[in-house]
Amino acid sequence: MNYLSVDIGGTFTKFGLIDHSGNFLQRWKKETPHSLEAFQTLLLREIQIHESSIKGIGVSCPGRVDTKTGYIHTGGALNFLYDFPIKKWLSQYTSLPFSLINDGKAAALSEWWIGNLKGIENGAAIVLGTGVGGGLILDSRLYNGPHFQAGELSFMIQGHVESAPTQLLGYSGSSVRFIQEATTLLGVPQDDYVTVFSSIETNSSQSLNRLFEEYCSSIAQLISNLQAILDLEKVVIGGGISAQDSLIQEISQQYKRLRQQEPLLNQTMTPLQIDACAFRNSANLLGALYQLLLDLEG
Repeated sequence: MNYLSVDIGGTFTKFGLIDHSGNFLQRWKKETPHSLEAFQTLLLREIQIHESSIKGIGVSCPGRVDTKTGYIHTGGALNFLYDFPIKKWLSQYTSLPFSLINDGKAAALSEWWIGNLKGIENGAAIVLGTGVGGGLILDSRLYNGPHFQAGELSFMIQGHVESAPTQLLGYSGSSVRFIQEATTLLGVPQDDYVTVFSSIETNSSQSLNRLFEEYCSSIAQLISNLQAILDLEKVVIGGGISAQDSLIQEISQQYKRLRQQEPLLNQTMTPLQIDACAFRNSANLLGALYQLLLDLEG
């Protein structure tokens, strides 16, 4: 028997049939609807198709979600998911075990289970996208916090917050914003990240290189701050942009530079490891499954 894993995203909702060890038997995606009724119809249809061959359902969702009760408090950009008791609603239609987890925390769980945080007692996954999401592994457990808000890195303040919302990390750390500014600088379409990173790697634009260094520096500062608070061993970087080796290299370089510029920091704080996430498009599906397995098996 296998499990159905669901990753609710702003554009697509992804599905996966996965076995107990994290191996995919099948995966597919559907456009995310724009209303709660249409979303409920989509989810029920996919569950009913596979119900006879699965042992449970794991769901990853943006926003603040209560893993214990299966309640979606906020659904990120998906306004129709706000204040939705998804577990209670679904129990009317199926008796299958169900689990719910925030998407950033799902990414961290997948990496800790079978990815690049495996064997790490204290680490973090930082997910770069429209904002900055994340998940914290502390003392070999995913840390949710009393309000299930741990890892909401977008809301960290990097300057004088009264001056502008751009002082929040969700702005400076947004990979979407970086790519938009980079493509505007180069005069290419806004989705042409290939040209952006080709230009970075060939040093063809000093202005672009400065923009890239500033962006990676903001992530390096975040990593250093997390290290100072939590004494982490390792941080992994996720999101679509993390597929670019030059991104991980530059963040690592900016982290080293930050330590060199602050002698006391360099002398006092043990440096941590920085790596890319092992899983990208499948991270949330795997994390949602592992949360389900933890709920079922402990």
